[in-house]
Amino acid sequence: MFSQINIETVDVVIIIIYFLFIVFLGIYYGRKSKDAQSYFLADRGSGWFVIGFSMFAASISSSTLIGKAGDAYSTGIAVFNYDIVSVIVMVFFAWFFLPFYIKAKIYTIPEFLEKRFSVHSRYYFSAITIIVNIFLDAAGALYAAALVMKLVFPDASLLVLASIFAVVVAVYTIPGGLSAAIKVDLMQGVILLVGSFVVTYYISVSGGATYVKELLSSEDFMMKLWRPTNDVSVPWPAIFLGIPILGFFFWGNNQQLVQRALTGKSIDEARKGVLLVGFLTVLILFIIIIPGVMSQKVFPNLGRPDMVYPNMVIELLPNALVGFLLAAIIAALTSTLSGLLNSVATLFTMDFYLKMKPETSSQNQVWVGRIVSVIVLIIAVWWSPKIGESFDSLLKYYQEMLSIMAPPIVAVFILGVFWKRANAKGAFIGLIGGALFGVVNLLIKLLTGVSIFGNMHFLMTVPFYFLWSIIVMVVASLLTEKPNYTKIEHLIWTRELFYKETLELRKESIWKNYRFWSMLLILFSVVVFVCFL
Repeated sequence: MFSQINIETVDVVIIIIYFLFIVFLGIYYGRKSKDAQSYFLADRGSGWFVIGFSMFAASISSSTLIGKAGDAYSTGIAVFNYDIVSVIVMVFFAWFFLPFYIKAKIYTIPEFLEKRFSVHSRYYFSAITIIVNIFLDAAGALYAAALVMKLVFPDASLLVLASIFAVVVAVYTIPGGLSAAIKVDLMQGVILLVGSFVVTYYISVSGGATYVKELLSSEDFMMKLWRPTNDVSVPWPAIFLGIPILGFFFWGNNQQLVQRALTGKSIDEARKGVLLVGFLTVLILFIIIIPGVMSQKVFPNLGRPDMVYPNMVIELLPNALVGFLLAAIIAALTSTLSGLLNSVATLFTMDFYLKMKPETSSQNQVWVGRIVSVIVLIIAVWWSPKIGESFDSLLKYYQEMLSIMAPPIVAVFILGVFWKRANAKGAFIGLIGGALFGVVNLLIKLLTGVSIFGNMHFLMTVPFYFLWSIIVMVVASLLTEKPNYTKIEHLIWTRELFYKETLELRKESIWKNYRFWSMLLILFSVVVFVCFL
């Protein structure tokens, strides 16, 4: 499967230099991370540009560079529906949820559930996030990075390559925390964006652009976002019913990504950083997904679709650029890992360790976070080679598990912010009830081969889990005592708050108004979507 490729010594040297530079940069920016706020939240002093590119780099995980380009090679651009819907979700998150996160001065997203409901909901969400981050996200990022470098070093084992990447990330992330990771991600986000445009140019002039024009003129299925209800990729009802819920879980409840927004020096800076990610996310269609489709013409017999993006880099780019772009690809995957390390360290330290030992000093909290990061890396390195040939099936399994896990969590956040009558008992019963529904259905599927939804696409099952969780939370809340409104009123959205903010924004110029940029982003997204219906 892995054969020696034609790569020059200069490319290998560039890869090594690039990673040495990344390590140096991370250590340099992380040298001041001495207390908990600087280590876990970068002193809450980031501007919108830093937040935006850092979140973008962290979101370019193995599922984007490796998975989405490969999916586009196999089934066309329908996979972009996840991104275009996520842009709308980002606007919703920035308007209605992010301000409450920042005002609550939380370190972790589960911490918000404790402030709004109870510590039980916080423990539940935090524990699930830690397990998923270690065994699926962190291990997956290491595996994908090792898979790419195995094209360059076919004789090296996946375990050795994964270990090397783990050490590189550990050197700057564990000592420096988020202060280091966010600055390194900023640089890597910019490099990755520029590099992706370069790759798109080369695949276009190699026959890819002509091929896409032919597909568009013939209205080929491959270039359509709107798919029939029986489509195996993204059936059209899922655009409105399933993807928004999963999108909010990814962009609104994901500790790894939202933690970067929490570093904002103000609510306005954080909001504009999220909106910047939205604009960059739309570009994924043109610099990752459409080039994946172009590769059908340039690489018609590619044995492994997941490796289509690395193949574009290796086969089409001139020497020196190959090494630079390969390093950028791998750096993007390891950026995901750096974010995950800090995410898990923050979750464990703030949600569990401090609950057991609340008197722990800020410096000791940092040391606990570092120890947790080392343990996480060791587990992820050990698990990553086990993904092996079952990587594709694992991703499918992960998607189905996400469709079960995400709806109850999204439901509790939606009700928590928009319905003041939701109480602690209703939230926790809804979380457990929603999870049990999914687990029972999964067991039925394992035992009989068919779930209670039949052969329904997993995206179409998401709204059923979500609606069930909402019903359980509402009923349980109404049957139990009312919450103490005086303690939670600062965490509840009201029309009065919205109107007050509207009056304040009228004093600002239109270019400084985040709502103007939100509307522009939505318009941009709608235009792109309509062009590929």
